[in-house]
Amino acid sequence: MFARANGRETSRFGWSIKKTVGGAVLRNRIRRRLREIIRLRREEIAPGWDFVIHPRRTAATAEFAALAAELLRLLGSVKKENARE
Repeated sequence: MFARANGRETSRFGWSIKKTVGGAVLRNRIRRRLREIIRLRREEIAPGWDFVIHPRRTAATAEFAALAAELLRLLGSVKKENARE
């Protein structure tokens, strides 16, 4: 995952999923899962960031709760790193 401050009141998200991860169906499944996690947990995500998420193939088959916990941990680490500065 890559993050950069955007100076806005909201955070924006993008995906970068290589074709080596799998076919279109698998890549779209990963996008849908990540998008749903962000939709459900939007209030827990720090505002003012642009995120580019580069998931691995296991994101398609991982348990949804485990995937959500890992993504939120990564997104939370950005907020903590910024607080140190």
